Amino acid sequence: MPRYMIQASYTAAAAAAFVSTPQDRVAGVRALIDKAGGKMESLDFCLGDWDLLVMCTLPDDTAATAVALAVNGAGHLSKYRTQRLLSAEELTAAQKIAHGLAYQGPSRG
Repeated sequence: MPRYMIQASYTAAAAAAFVSTPQDRVAGVRALIDKAGGKMESLDFCLGDWDLLVMCTLPDDTAATAVALAVNGAGHLSKYRTQRLLSAEELTAAQKIAHGLAYQGPSRG
């Protein structure tokens, strides 16, 4: 199953909700990924540009998009990014395909 890295940042309203009502969001994220047919490997909270980092597997890019739509639809995030991760085997396969390809870039006049 493909692996994904999901990064997200909370809105100021979500941060205020955490302060007024401390809560653990891990179980909810895990349940969402499970329901989409995946498995959460880890969830970490971050300092810096992103507030949250999730590593997970999902059946395919359509499931990853469904997770993104569901989470963003809740309205508590200011930023969200999904990155599909490639295994070493997938990269090696791509290298072998690229080896047989040629591409001519744009040329001047």
